Amino acid sequence: MGAAETAAVLGAVVLIVGTVGPLVRLPTAPALGLQAIGVGLAGAAGVAVLCGAAPIGAGFHGGLAPALGVDGLSGFFLATIALVALPALAYGREYLRGAPGERWLVALGGLFLLSLGGVVAARDASIFLAAWELMTLAPAAAILVRRTDPEVRHVVFVYLAVTHLGGTGVWIAMLTLAHYGALADPGALAGQGAAVQTLVIVGALIGFGTKAGLMPLHAWLPRAHPVAPSHLSALMSGVMVKVAIYGLIRVFFQWAAPVPLWAGLVLLAVGLLSALGGVLFALVQRDLKRLLAFSSVENVGIVALGLGAATVFLWEGDRTWAAIAFAAALLHVLNHAVFKSLLFLAAGSFERAVGSLDLDRLGGLLRRMPWTGAAFLLGAAAIAGVPPLNGFVSEWLTLQALVHVALGPSLGTGLAGGVAAAGLAATAAIALFCFVKAAGLALLGEPRRPESAVATEPGAAMRLAPVFLAGCCIALAAVPGLLLPALVKLAPGAPAMAAHPGLEVPGTGSLPAPWLLLGIVVLTAVAWRLRGERRAAPVPAWACGQRVEPALGWTSAGFTKPLVLVLQAVLRPEREVEVTKRGGLVASVSYRGEVPHRFDTHLYRPLRDRALAVAATVRRIQSGSVRAYAAYLLVLVLAMLVLLRVGALG
Repeated sequence: MGAAETAAVLGAVVLIVGTVGPLVRLPTAPALGLQAIGVGLAGAAGVAVLCGAAPIGAGFHGGLAPALGVDGLSGFFLATIALVALPALAYGREYLRGAPGERWLVALGGLFLLSLGGVVAARDASIFLAAWELMTLAPAAAILVRRTDPEVRHVVFVYLAVTHLGGTGVWIAMLTLAHYGALADPGALAGQGAAVQTLVIVGALIGFGTKAGLMPLHAWLPRAHPVAPSHLSALMSGVMVKVAIYGLIRVFFQWAAPVPLWAGLVLLAVGLLSALGGVLFALVQRDLKRLLAFSSVENVGIVALGLGAATVFLWEGDRTWAAIAFAAALLHVLNHAVFKSLLFLAAGSFERAVGSLDLDRLGGLLRRMPWTGAAFLLGAAAIAGVPPLNGFVSEWLTLQALVHVALGPSLGTGLAGGVAAAGLAATAAIALFCFVKAAGLALLGEPRRPESAVATEPGAAMRLAPVFLAGCCIALAAVPGLLLPALVKLAPGAPAMAAHPGLEVPGTGSLPAPWLLLGIVVLTAVAWRLRGERRAAPVPAWACGQRVEPALGWTSAGFTKPLVLVLQAVLRPEREVEVTKRGGLVASVSYRGEVPHRFDTHLYRPLRDRALAVAATVRRIQSGSVRAYAAYLLVLVLAMLVLLRVGALG
């Protein structure tokens, strides 16, 4: 047994002990410490395999033993899970202290981590599906342990309903692949005809796409993430949706490969819809966690764009650019996991300090919570794609891949690539606008409520976890050229990574990211030193004689109004103005405006209403009469006999 395999086995055992421990009265701190050690060991094993160590366990097969293993792709996702889980567990040590159901939350968090690792390490369809279902149920149970009010119970119901209905596609895809032996022999599916391959691809798109939060299958995500405990929100948005991407990658690039061109074009279309739709709905949100949840939809869409480009390149026979696009998607998986977890953890600290995440009720938190606020500011810049941070690197690589799709030999794929590239550019611009709003309203200006004026930093664990992830954002931006060759090797049929004339990789010579970052740090330190102690004299703000009050500050609607007006044909905002008059004079004016979620109003609500109507109709057959039920059974048996007879005659 090699060192990597030993670390993986030991990590799994320690994580199981840390999960079971709280149920036998092990205190929270030691239990979370054991979970962190277990996750760290599993992540180290993943890094070792990713960097060239021998794969752990056997490959995919149809039997039950051995049922687990780690190859390069699994190692990458295990390392990503560990990178996010370690600071999240440290954060949870303080965040969960004294919380209702504390020991159950700790145990369910450990179970969630086990299920995440189980999905990426499964080497058998039954183990994969068992871990997949556990990954869905564990966070739902944790949310219900933490909060039991009717609104949250409804959110959990929607989450379970949508993910399980969509998850049917995962079951169909995995069982079909296992039936034809395509898990162990990916080429086996190619001989079964286009219908079987189409069934697997469509099932995977629906099933994995639902859990990943791809539009229009994302309805659960902006509901469930905001109500989950913050350390679990970080794991759900940071890694759970990425584990769904892992499943999609396995199907598209291994088990059902080579997939037809239409599958790549569908992935490009869904990715573009998710990226643009996610960022637009994020922009108009007033609740910070809901904004971050819609932003996850956007970033999963960017990953899908990279994978769609890789699929198109493979169909065209360009394996070099297919590998680059594939690596760009994986790099964005890692980058988004880091900065989105940072933002959710910081948002949890804001909520703990202020009692609300309504952006119109925050303000001035950077001065009162400098460590958490600075980490949030850096994470906002990273997710907005501001150079030279890590979000810019992976988005830039994805954009270049899409541009090369546009320049390809086929007119149809070229048009698709051009539209996708333009959409990604628009997404990046709107994302910058969105996070300027979020950071400005939360961190800058004067406090908009008394709780913001007296907010203080949390304890060391909750303060250092987002700071650590902020450091990871900087580190990942400085060394993308070191990561990219390892990620390129994971692409199917990847060529050796070499300098490519059309490729601009920050950190490989075209943009000296490490030196650029060092220069920014030095210049910032020099400017801070030279500024001295002189400060402008504080004077009241001039507002044409009007007393400046927090209620007059810039609001979320003030940021978004111009863009909402430009896009009102798409967003369809709803406004309500009520004017009260007394004696012919205007006494008061009240205004209410919102941008409704059109997928809910035009897709999910009609489906729900029709499902309830069908259920009400079917319910009429539940008469309670034993004779009626016996008649139903008799009719069913007769129908089965007729079908068997017809089949025999045929």
